[in-house]
Amino acid sequence: MDKLIDTLKILKNKLQEKYDLSDNFLNQLLSVYPFNKFEYVISHLLAEKIIELKDYLDIRQEYIVRNKFLHLFEITAPRNFGETWAQNHLNELVQELQRPSNKLDSAFNGEYDFWYDKIKIEVKASRAVKRKSGDSLVDKALAFDSAHGFDMNFQQIKPRCCDVFVWIGVWRDVIKYWILSSADVENNIRFSKGQHRGNVGEGQLWITEKNIKEFEQFLVVPRDILQAIITRAINK
Repeated sequence: MDKLIDTLKILKNKLQEKYDLSDNFLNQLLSVYPFNKFEYVISHLLAEKIIELKDYLDIRQEYIVRNKFLHLFEITAPRNFGETWAQNHLNELVQELQRPSNKLDSAFNGEYDFWYDKIKIEVKASRAVKRKSGDSLVDKALAFDSAHGFDMNFQQIKPRCCDVFVWIGVWRDVIKYWILSSADVENNIRFSKGQHRGNVGEGQLWITEKNIKEFEQFLVVPRDILQAIITRAINK
């Protein structure tokens, strides 16, 4: 979003004498999807031939590439994102993973999300957002190379209930995958136990721009997720 704003700011300066396209005016402009302040500025730029259709299409394509996962920040219900989307997304990437049942695991009681060859797998997902209160998730969403500090919180972590964790981190432009054994999580200095009072063995872990490099050893690309799950389960 920052790059789009900067691009349009440079272009709209060429129209200042003819139209009021100030930030103050645009922020007060009535917007109803899909008509908003960006569409308003671009339509003026096209009308006055400041940009051609090709220029607009280039701006559009570059924005889409930079924000291909921005729609995931529009999922406001935490369970819809952390469970429904994340679990379905992982299962699409690794179709060998099975939904657990008492037929596969007679002791299963909803403690984990997937089963593979007796490996109990828990999925957690979080989004990288600007460390700022008050704005919506979409407004706070960050690109992976952003200079802004970010928060990414993995919650309700129960290492004793699974063998392996798959953590999915979402930025505006990329998705990252970390595979950790239950011991990797439980023994990590960043793991904060006691997220909710009375929930013994449950905690949370924050990844930020300050500690993200500490987790590089657990990063994998999608095609290596299953093998990483097997490896971490063996070495847990």
